[in-house]
Amino acid sequence: MKIAIVGLGGSYADYISARVASQEFDEIWGINCIGGVIHVDRTFMMDPVHRFIDTENAGSQTGIAREFLAKNTKPIYSCTTHPDFPAIEPYPLESVTKDTGFCYFNNTVAYAVAYAVWKQVEKICLYGIDFTYKNVNMAESGRACVEFWCAIAVSKGIKLEVAHRSGLLDTNVPDNEKLYGYHRLKDPLVQTVQDGHLLITKQSEIEAPEPVEASDPVIFGRHDHV
Repeated sequence: MKIAIVGLGGSYADYISARVASQEFDEIWGINCIGGVIHVDRTFMMDPVHRFIDTENAGSQTGIAREFLAKNTKPIYSCTTHPDFPAIEPYPLESVTKDTGFCYFNNTVAYAVAYAVWKQVEKICLYGIDFTYKNVNMAESGRACVEFWCAIAVSKGIKLEVAHRSGLLDTNVPDNEKLYGYHRLKDPLVQTVQDGHLLITKQSEIEAPEPVEASDPVIFGRHDHV
């Protein structure tokens, strides 16, 4: 099973691009209130639901979270249930920790990735899971925990794909800056993938893509036919 886990970070835009490009997923798993914006098959909302219903602690997410909770009928995993929202069910914490051998969870995304490991999915695609942002002197807590669970997933043979705009696993760092130390060389070492295999090579040995010649645009009016 190929799943997409979609969060609220800026690289959420890569999920939209993937869907527009006809990329398909067996299931879409949402983090918190993203299900109020896109279709999701499961939601992970590990804070007690009263945080969204009875308080304003969720900030700008409060309104969309309440709207989503009122309409949603798909499974929502949380730390506790609520009589007014029958779709909410307990996260299988004991089973996940017993089967994976780890109990390290300091944010909601980590629970979602661990659940995917527990379910033995074939591929995890992460969108909107960012934590850090270019040219912004701030970071959200939890990145290390999510990267830990990503490593567990890979060690189990699960394929992992991270949105190219995301800072997770340094995905959005330029290739010639990813290998610390080597990035200071005159001819930095970079990682490449060839025939499905990871290779380390000098930047100078990578063939630049051939330039694409721009053609005159074809503009269709409202009465034109393709």
